[in-house]
Amino acid sequence: MSDELALHPVREDDLPMLEGLTQDPEKTGEFQWFGWADLQRWRRGWNENSLISPDGGTLIVTRGDQRLGLVNWRRRPPTVATYYSWEIGIILLPEARGCGYGTQAQRLLTRYLFAHTTVHRIWAGTDVDNIAEQRALEKTGFTREGIARAIGWRDGAWRDGVIYSLLRTDPAG
Repeated sequence: MSDELALHPVREDDLPMLEGLTQDPEKTGEFQWFGWADLQRWRRGWNENSLISPDGGTLIVTRGDQRLGLVNWRRRPPTVATYYSWEIGIILLPEARGCGYGTQAQRLLTRYLFAHTTVHRIWAGTDVDNIAEQRALEKTGFTREGIARAIGWRDGAWRDGVIYSLLRTDPAG
């Protein structure tokens, strides 16, 4: 089995894994479990556009023939300028966490987005307590911008988040 990580478009047989990563509290992990939501989300997206559109997409993270999780991106509207940015995210299966795969997968995704879109800014947010994700983003080359207070609701409480960004002109991480 190859040790190299790869990203590939979602195939129909990946849908059960995607559903598990977002609908099973044992698989989502502490920082990704927000309660049960739209149970047909992945199937509907697959039927509509195979989970890749001009406004974002989802790719499967693999190592050899082993599925490790997903990375995704979505268009965020401009603020003061006339350009947009990408917000990225990642969820890995429990057995893939803590192995450095998150850093590698996010590096692959940011390289892909800079190579195939004109976007200048990619950003990601994570829970202030999610130290592993903060380290992965920093190793990928992202810059910590600051704390967004009470940005998300999880497990019965408002949670602070940390915002990170990577610009096309930043040194490669």
